Amino acid sequence: MGEKKHILLFYKFYLIENPQKFRDWLLDECNKLGIRGRILVAEEGVNGSVSGNFEQTEKFKKILRSDSRFSDILFKEDLGVMHPFKKMVVKVKKVVLNFGVEINLKNTGNYLSPKEFLDIYDENNEDLIILDTRNEYESRVGKFKNAITPKIKTFREFPKFVKELEDKKDKKIVMYCTGGIRCEKASAYMKEQGFKDVSQLHGGILTFGKEFPDSVWEGTCFVFDKRMTSDINSNSNSKPISNCSLCGVKCDLYKDCANWRCDDFCVVCIDCEKGFGGCCSKGCFSEKVKTKMIER
Repeated sequence: MGEKKHILLFYKFYLIENPQKFRDWLLDECNKLGIRGRILVAEEGVNGSVSGNFEQTEKFKKILRSDSRFSDILFKEDLGVMHPFKKMVVKVKKVVLNFGVEINLKNTGNYLSPKEFLDIYDENNEDLIILDTRNEYESRVGKFKNAITPKIKTFREFPKFVKELEDKKDKKIVMYCTGGIRCEKASAYMKEQGFKDVSQLHGGILTFGKEFPDSVWEGTCFVFDKRMTSDINSNSNSKPISNCSLCGVKCDLYKDCANWRCDDFCVVCIDCEKGFGGCCSKGCFSEKVKTKMIER
């Protein structure tokens, strides 16, 4: 087996007056290093993930931090057996994180270190709400113990979900996401809506998992690359919390449904993946078979 790949996740909200110029410089530096990944650049800041060997990713960190605007940027690090990206892409967007409403990012929730986040489980506080800000298909395969997991398909639906918590504005809200970026906007929004005590896990699930594996995390962590999931706990303590969508066996193997009309994320065990051609349901499998017959 070859050398493991180092994977970096990062973001920072900071005014970039000329996103195109910054994008061109960053893409050129990435290509010189020979790394792969996907980075979004906008006036509000930068958000991305890259992969390479240890030397390449260390050089990338130094290059990005050489820009004074990003000298203190926090990198979340993970390991993989292969590149989770096919190529290097840097795009200019209107925003690096689409939330759907305008918010003041100077009004975000208080940061909690991984240790402080872990300590809240010892508080036995009835007024405490641990809130997952991710999409439902992410929390399906992994979440923190006792967390509320919104039934949302995209982050833009989060403001609508917050209306369900209208009677909990005096509760202590502690939120988390994969790397921290969604909590920046979600916590600011909740404070603007009148929630009085809002905090967020600094560095997100991935940073917590490096410091305190095998503690209060359940399942695996969904990631937005071809790995689909990343282990937070050790193999001996990693137990699936999700089930195969076809046979119901405990499973956390995520796939894109092979029926192109569906293409939804689905949890499918190895046996069902083979038996139903990688589809998420018997209906999708039947439609896929019929489509192939028509194409012939």
